[in-house]
Amino acid sequence: MLIETGVNKLKRNIIFKILLLSPAIFIGVLFLLIFISGPINDHIAVNFVRELKQKPLPEKTVIVEENAIADRICGNGDGVQYCGALLLQSELSFDELKEYYQSQFADNEDYNIVEYKTIDESYLEEVHAFHFNTKKDDNYYILYAWDNYSSIFTYLDGRGIN
Repeated sequence: MLIETGVNKLKRNIIFKILLLSPAIFIGVLFLLIFISGPINDHIAVNFVRELKQKPLPEKTVIVEENAIADRICGNGDGVQYCGALLLQSELSFDELKEYYQSQFADNEDYNIVEYKTIDESYLEEVHAFHFNTKKDDNYYILYAWDNYSSIFTYLDGRGIN
């Protein structure tokens, strides 16, 4: 019979402790990821607003408010989506603004502009998610961009679960 040496016994104890602590470490890391996923997703949504603000405003147009959302805007619990929006006040017509922003975002299909006064149930869900503090009026428009973003934080955020 082999006599167990002190070194082998020490190695066996270390391996046993690691195996015993592995589930606790895994659960701890998972909770940490869940805890930080919300602020990370909020930061990604704010980047959508920054991207919108990088484009020059057309003449006779000002930004009244801005808003960013990371939430389950549409879908059935398959993660959060990100949306950034600017509430614009403009003397330009809706068609003039739409034409202007189509040229500004020619390479990006994830943006849109809508008339604020006509927001109703016929518009996409992401537009309904914004609650601006301005009354709906003829010369207010929402310029928004939204998209899905695939990362582990998208799926760990509780807001994306149905």
